Amino acid sequence: MIRSQVPVADWVDAAALAADPYPSYQRLRNEAPIAWVPALGRYLVTGYAECHAIECDQTTYTADVGGSGATMKRALGGHPMLRKDDPEHACERSAINPTLRPKAIESIWAEAFTRNATAYLDVLAEQGPDTAELNRDYASPVASQNLIDLLGLPDVDVDSMRRWSHAFIAGAGNLLDDPAIWRRCEDARTEVDALIAELIPFYERNPNESMTSALIHAGLPHEIVAANVKLTITGGMNEPQHMITNMVWALSGHPDQRARVLTDPALWPMVFDETARWLSPIGMYPRQTTREVELGGVTLPAEAAIGVVVGAANRDSGHFDGDPELFDISRPRQPHLAFGSGVHLCAGLWAAKTSVGRIAVPLLYRRFPGLRVDTSRETRWFGWVFRGLTDLPVTWDD
Repeated sequence: MIRSQVPVADWVDAAALAADPYPSYQRLRNEAPIAWVPALGRYLVTGYAECHAIECDQTTYTADVGGSGATMKRALGGHPMLRKDDPEHACERSAINPTLRPKAIESIWAEAFTRNATAYLDVLAEQGPDTAELNRDYASPVASQNLIDLLGLPDVDVDSMRRWSHAFIAGAGNLLDDPAIWRRCEDARTEVDALIAELIPFYERNPNESMTSALIHAGLPHEIVAANVKLTITGGMNEPQHMITNMVWALSGHPDQRARVLTDPALWPMVFDETARWLSPIGMYPRQTTREVELGGVTLPAEAAIGVVVGAANRDSGHFDGDPELFDISRPRQPHLAFGSGVHLCAGLWAAKTSVGRIAVPLLYRRFPGLRVDTSRETRWFGWVFRGLTDLPVTWDD
């Protein structure tokens, strides 16, 4: 029987979500997998089946969101492929697919990923086991330099990449319309747009394997090239950075599983996949209905602003075997939504699996087998639209 009225979750608090969203996610899944949340001005969808249904139907649930859901467009000052449906999305996506296919990642980029990880392992070692902070000293600069190389951004330093990425991420998640965040986005856009304006004529004359060169030589308008470079800066540094720290945090809290993977390196892909499910770096992304539609027993109106909360869906006990609130690398392989699904499956998935799951984190433990969270110092998390560790103090045995 169809329940037409959407439940109202007026208890959901944005500050509580940013501090730790998982208790709220669990309550939403249990009480109202689809709920209107007044504090956010949108419908939150937290059940796995409902989130997956949305991702599989771009005709009904468009990525080309408007109104308050168009935060990414505003942050980037353009319309990137992630906020488009096919065929426009497919046209732009096809330009970068060859650069990001597994064969290209292995033959062209794996060497650079290894070089970057090795360089920052030395930086981490210089900090020593008493003052090392994994995000600052390793995860962030490794992810930044990897992205600089993939995009082909000469003379860009890791601090600039990190600042740009954080500004765009904050803007894409600025559901509360903080003007200070928009000012940061404007500053970052000004710098990146100036860089792209210089790179377009350079790569027109000097093509290479980079993503920026590929976008330019696909014949796309320059404003589309710029929007998609900024899109890649937004997610291509932030999510790999958080995956590195999330994997270490998860293993540090589960020493038996850490011991297993250090004994059997073939388990690293399972660690990567389970961490992505359990601590999804992308917690929510927007969609908008194109018509009135029935979903999960309720009726959503046309032009409804939707938050697809994959961070909640990835812990849905109705989909996953065992207790999905637990981290378990032995969990039976089941599909999750940490990297999206359908036509919007993350373009950088193979780059992340290689750079993080096969190189950055395994090399980290090879260098420091006793690596663990330093509980004498404070660990900090932030966010729910995009969620990750901002401070992860680590230590090891000399």
